[in-house]
Amino acid sequence: MNQILSFGAGRNPSLLLSFKTLALIIFFSTFSLVSKAQVDTIISNNAKIACNVKEITPDAVKYSYPGEDLLNSVYKNTIQKIVFKSGRVQTFAEATSYKTINGVMDYDKVAITAVESEVRGLYKLTDVSSKAKGTTVFSSQERVKDRAYHKMKIQAAMFGANIVYLTNQRTEGNKYGGYFQSGSTAETNLTGVGYSNVLPDYEKFKQLIGSKTDFIAVKKYELGASDTDVSLDDIEKPFTLSNVTFDSGIVLVTAQLKGESNNNVFQLASFTDSTFSVAYKHKGTAYNIEIKVK
Repeated sequence: MNQILSFGAGRNPSLLLSFKTLALIIFFSTFSLVSKAQVDTIISNNAKIACNVKEITPDAVKYSYPGEDLLNSVYKNTIQKIVFKSGRVQTFAEATSYKTINGVMDYDKVAITAVESEVRGLYKLTDVSSKAKGTTVFSSQERVKDRAYHKMKIQAAMFGANIVYLTNQRTEGNKYGGYFQSGSTAETNLTGVGYSNVLPDYEKFKQLIGSKTDFIAVKKYELGASDTDVSLDDIEKPFTLSNVTFDSGIVLVTAQLKGESNNNVFQLASFTDSTFSVAYKHKGTAYNIEIKVK
């Protein structure tokens, strides 16, 4: 075989060069594959991290970058899976348990927790609060509490949050009045923080709207502090966009909705291929506006 190759190369020098080039390509390709196989890969909600996994704790995964000894950590809530250098894949139920919120009416997908560790590493979107009160002293205390939780989920969904960390709950039962004291109905007050395991992609949103500035708002959701449920109005109002910024992971849209003077800076809640939704609060009332792109 060596004689044949030498004879061929002697007659055609370019043939020898071709063999050398091919050998180099095979070498570097093999080297690249081997290098990749020598690291673990953490796949989070927003990134892939090539690293060496050192430890998996109840709350986090500790790792170091190739060639470094410094330990870094990432909360398990934000990790979808780890592909180890051995080929083994480990998935994490913490991240897969969160459901996607595509709009206000996905509020039933919002989870509520009183355990702080369940929101570690997630993205804070907004503070949320709600209250509900019985209509008479015979109102069911449980139904009043359920209504308060219902409203809290709606408000979270309006901003794109899929989990709420409950920081305070105050519930009072019915109090029957007497000769010297008036009665009061059951009441529940809730406060919390809305989080999400993912954020609207700033770059993809910019690509969606392009250089366009004039849009049409088609739906308006509204939930006031004393409202029993969210209201929806079908509208057709010009929505003139002037700026889009990225602040600590939150996409902010500066625009003017015709006929509305309460607000001109909106928080991007979600978007699809044909619409996007923005949210804001004004004097205790939460709003979500759906805007048509195409």
